[in-house]
Amino acid sequence: MPEKKRVLIVDDHPLFRDGLKGLVERSAGYETVGEAGSGAEALSLARELQPDLITMDVSLPDMSGIDAVREIIRVVPSVRILMLSMYPKFDYVAEAFKAGAKGYVVKETTSARLVQAMDALCRDEYFLDGQVSQDIVAKLVAGAGKETAIQDERYGLLSPREQQVMRLVAEGVPSREIAARLDLSAKTVENHRANLMKKLGVHSKMELLRYAARLGLIDVESWR
Repeated sequence: MPEKKRVLIVDDHPLFRDGLKGLVERSAGYETVGEAGSGAEALSLARELQPDLITMDVSLPDMSGIDAVREIIRVVPSVRILMLSMYPKFDYVAEAFKAGAKGYVVKETTSARLVQAMDALCRDEYFLDGQVSQDIVAKLVAGAGKETAIQDERYGLLSPREQQVMRLVAEGVPSREIAARLDLSAKTVENHRANLMKKLGVHSKMELLRYAARLGLIDVESWR
């Protein structure tokens, strides 16, 4: 009997993780080896457990799931990552695949569709929930436009902590709440904010919001 594929589930909502874990355990050929509620925890467990497959939420409390994918792929390049998101936006899909994800599924999909996605990734195929062909996904991964490349280069100038602060600021999270989430002082958060805006060449929260949205790090429609 072939060995079961080992799955790490990453989502900041415990109830959703429980539901997904139940689905994985009921699916032939898969077993859950770990659960994470944040990007940092996902990176640590991925390094420790070396799973075959990771289901990754796009929105995490400490960093975007897309950023987490980039970090995980660096330390566990063989892992296959399936993104789960409420937002079937092209920018999110594009950035997820460029970061190293192999599949993208919206959370409203059926259980059968999700298992289909997992099976596809384990066959080393891409999977995209929707009417987009494998050829289009392959082209998406092969090369991005010049504008996106420049944006990614600027984003790469930020430290990991600045990237976290940037996403939270762009989402409209107040500095005090950012400080509490990241276990920093409010003054340190303000310093990170000033430094990252200087590095990115943006001068207002709205410019930062637009920049983050272009990279697929946040969803403008959910911003408050």
